[in-house]
Amino acid sequence: MTKNLKWLDWAKEMQAIAQAGLAYTKDEFDKERFERLRDLSCEIIAEYSDAGFLKVKDLFAGESGYQTPKVDVRAVIFKEEQLLFVQEKADGKWALPGGWADIGLSPKEIAVKETLEETGFKVQAQKLLAVMDKKCHNHPPSAFHVYKMFIACDIVGGEAAAGMETKNIGFFPLEHLPELSEARNTYEQIKFLFEEKSDSGRVYCD
Repeated sequence: MTKNLKWLDWAKEMQAIAQAGLAYTKDEFDKERFERLRDLSCEIIAEYSDAGFLKVKDLFAGESGYQTPKVDVRAVIFKEEQLLFVQEKADGKWALPGGWADIGLSPKEIAVKETLEETGFKVQAQKLLAVMDKKCHNHPPSAFHVYKMFIACDIVGGEAAAGMETKNIGFFPLEHLPELSEARNTYEQIKFLFEEKSDSGRVYCD
């Protein structure tokens, strides 16, 4: 993360310390201190971003227990030299099918479920292509620490159909990509997936 966004690193670390403290402390005075520390982290993010304090506090208050990175799973589906994208209703931009990992489902099950819901295609997960730490890539700033998993899938049935959270779907070559939803995937990540499409063994991690 660039130096001018160091405040976000500090705020996220404060939030993680506060959340862990609230999960494990049995002392009421310590609980008040950890709640204040969480409020301070919210104030920092609200001060330096477009998000209001209450919005940030609601976001963090929904988290409990020892804080760990969130996991975002994306399905990588090629048709010849074109890659499948969905147009997100949230921002009108395009992303690989996928979303947050769900409790009780394996990464490959999430890739299959999200693809069906967002595209109408039934797919079979084949292999893990990459695990990427969001902070190591050129995504917009995020309040959470996120690991991204990219899973190669093959279409085995279904028909193209947009879902509740998507407006359109389409296959695109690298040379003519649509406007990407960079909170979900970056051009560099998509370029990497095209380059690694024929690699039969390596799994990329950072």
